[in-house]
Amino acid sequence: MSQQRKSHHAIDPMFTCRWSPRAFDGEPIDEPTLMRFFEAARWAPSSFNAQPWRFLYGRRDTPAWQPLHDALHEFNRGWAHRAAVLVAVLSKTRWVPPGKTQPQPIASHSFDTGAAWASLAFQATLLGWHAHAMGGFDRDQLRQALGIPKDYAIETVVAIGWRTDKEVLPEALQEREVMSQRLPLEHIVAEGRFRFGDAVAPGASPAAVPAKVPA
Repeated sequence: MSQQRKSHHAIDPMFTCRWSPRAFDGEPIDEPTLMRFFEAARWAPSSFNAQPWRFLYGRRDTPAWQPLHDALHEFNRGWAHRAAVLVAVLSKTRWVPPGKTQPQPIASHSFDTGAAWASLAFQATLLGWHAHAMGGFDRDQLRQALGIPKDYAIETVVAIGWRTDKEVLPEALQEREVMSQRLPLEHIVAEGRFRFGDAVAPGASPAAVPAKVPA
């Protein structure tokens, strides 16, 4: 599947095929397909089975789209307007565990929700779509616009779309439309004691636009 990224050990190709492009073609997404992404997220691992992840979505050309789009920083609005759907990823920070009567912090709320987001992104990739998570948005604006309670953290906003040629992007972004690489294993894995130094991520690889195939 992927001709631009090479793993150093044998893994399923979906791990190297998943990346975060910005060039989307504006194609709409139907709800059954979108629900498959959320279904994958639903089965993510969860500490104490707290399942803190929550998702609020808006498909383009629907009323739910505008509050999500308006909360994006200008840089992200410059490309995310071509996405099929925007998704706010939230995590519940407190819950009442089994056998308890008072709410307690969920120490792993962000960690678990990250696992759910990854599951969503991989399922999207398997169906030919791409998901790009963003940190550039106004959290206060989004919280107010969508009525998000204070005990829910807003982790990210994700743009999901069908990838197209980079020429649809502003010129400044076209050079950045490449697959990023990853640090070698010896920079992130060690047996025994901590012995990691600072490391610089390797350069990026160009990415070919795949032909559109039915899901």
